[in-house]
Amino acid sequence: MAGKLFGTDGVRGKANSHPMTAELALRLGAAAGRYFRLDGDRVHRVVIGKDTRLSGYMFENALTAGFTSTGMHVFLLGPVPTPAVGMLTTSMRADVGVMISASHNPHHDNGIKFFGPDGFKLSDEAEAEIERLVHEGVEPTTAENIGRATRIDDGRFRYIERVKSTFPHGQRLNGLKVVIDCANGAAYRTAPEVLWELGAEVIPVGVSPNGFNINDNCGSTNTRLAAETVVAHGAHVGICLDGDADRVLIIDETGAVSDGDQIMALMAGRWADQGRLQGGALVATIMSNLGLERHLATLGLRLERTAVGDRYVVERMREGGFNLGGEQSGHIVMTDFSTTGDGLLAGLQFLAAMVETGLPASVLSRNFETVPQLLKNVRYGVGQDPLGDPSVASVIAEAERQLAGSGRLLIRKSGTEPLIRVMAETEDEVLLHRAVDSVVQAVESVSAV
Repeated sequence: MAGKLFGTDGVRGKANSHPMTAELALRLGAAAGRYFRLDGDRVHRVVIGKDTRLSGYMFENALTAGFTSTGMHVFLLGPVPTPAVGMLTTSMRADVGVMISASHNPHHDNGIKFFGPDGFKLSDEAEAEIERLVHEGVEPTTAENIGRATRIDDGRFRYIERVKSTFPHGQRLNGLKVVIDCANGAAYRTAPEVLWELGAEVIPVGVSPNGFNINDNCGSTNTRLAAETVVAHGAHVGICLDGDADRVLIIDETGAVSDGDQIMALMAGRWADQGRLQGGALVATIMSNLGLERHLATLGLRLERTAVGDRYVVERMREGGFNLGGEQSGHIVMTDFSTTGDGLLAGLQFLAAMVETGLPASVLSRNFETVPQLLKNVRYGVGQDPLGDPSVASVIAEAERQLAGSGRLLIRKSGTEPLIRVMAETEDEVLLHRAVDSVVQAVESVSAV
């Protein structure tokens, strides 16, 4: 069981392969149960949600066994968006929340994300302690103190009402034709219901999960189908979620796609004008486009950058008292409403802007000119460290020298997959491709997959 379990967003991997096995999930449940069961004088609770992957059944049962073995009472939510777990953890006064999902990954992957009693994802320190307990083992509780498991049938309805409450009071979506792509994932029922209840004409896509088709040629990682549907139906806008609905991308009436940077730019400007933006800043990661930073500066606002991962965005928001942040990939975090990224909630904020301004999506989703940015991924073998190779380091140093003063180079390991992510940004597109390709080739030359 050696090796680090937690990545940038919980534990993730291929289902039925280490670390994503039923045995490991049971041990994680027991470890987390022991970590959060701080005393024996009251009832201790955990809420567990999942997306639509077939392996979710297996991990749900294994986690339940682990938690109940330590005396924790388990409340099973079934398929709900990740932000619903954060919300219901606090609403149900639970000690811990768990989401079983690999987010935007294909069906054969799965993951386990933990939320603390405050509804926020766990700190690195908390994850390290749970991991220590996994490796050392946990003493089960006595037979008379084993926890119970209860299925909660109205979890998604509680979340629906919470999300609807964030939409401006008295406003409706009447007259708006909205394509909603749920990626055959956790929001396949929730998102269309919210939009319909607010008055939109809803055209659903990716709402027929079968355990295997989550994120399969649909959702925020593949917007082609949704874009084609927007154009074919003459829709005003498309909203694309990922498998666990904590990400969103927007498609305008022409079929063009806008990422999280453009959505955050719109929200930051509107919130600043309304006096709602706390701290005069937007929090985003090092991946966000330089054009976003320049745009915010013209509005008298700052861009606070963090490491990649919405968890680090939220940590900075809480430290600095900021209430808006997110990632280029579409995680949008609004701590006035939610403890984590919420794709549906962010989509509603965009729709509210359309209703209030009367402007089309094509205008509202184009807030700044992006600086050309190129990202390529290189897969490497288990146990390898391509970035530690001197030849790779030399190529990276040369690419950084060439970009100095006109752009930037970002090299990082993925926290969820065995990938090296190589990203460069500069107005000189010839230099852009040369810098990225040189690093990619260097990494490939020392990697064996």
